[in-house]
Amino acid sequence: MSLVHQPMVWGYIIGVTVLGCIAGCSLKHEPVPFPPASPAHKKATPAPAPRAPVSPAHKEAAPAGKSTTTQVGMASWYGPGFHGQETASGETFDQHALTAAHRALPLGTEAKVTNLETGQSVTVKINDRGPYVPGRHLDLSKAAAQKIGLTKQGVGKVKIEAKRPAAKTCTTFQRNAGKCRNSSKQARVTR
Repeated sequence: MSLVHQPMVWGYIIGVTVLGCIAGCSLKHEPVPFPPASPAHKKATPAPAPRAPVSPAHKEAAPAGKSTTTQVGMASWYGPGFHGQETASGETFDQHALTAAHRALPLGTEAKVTNLETGQSVTVKINDRGPYVPGRHLDLSKAAAQKIGLTKQGVGKVKIEAKRPAAKTCTTFQRNAGKCRNSSKQARVTR
């Protein structure tokens, strides 16, 4: 008799295979150590600890201590699919408000965004994180994109001039997440 005619043998083979897979998934895996650093990296001066991911195009426009940052990069816009959802700042996203998402600028930062093709500018408030598409630096709300003529193209090169907020106070979202020094309404944000 061949194996094709013996369903019970096939049942055992399938059962053993399933048990083997389950047992393999339950094994503890030891973490793999990082490879040793190359000699070039060992000689390099250690970089300061990053606060947030910053793109290579990010540069300080003013001397240290000033609160203005300038960046040139690609911007896109988002709107209908996210309208009414919560942003990273805890606010509800409104596609008709002049807001934007940036990966590194502090939430609450005011930024002047200029479309380098049209020369049109708009001032937005950073209230969300993103964009998550490689090569993009800013996601504008639909209203902000319309103000600088970016909605038809969808993507364009912009200059971002950010004015960091002078005094950072906690939002309800940050307070609930434990990001404040104390529980008062005007508590300062911890870094």
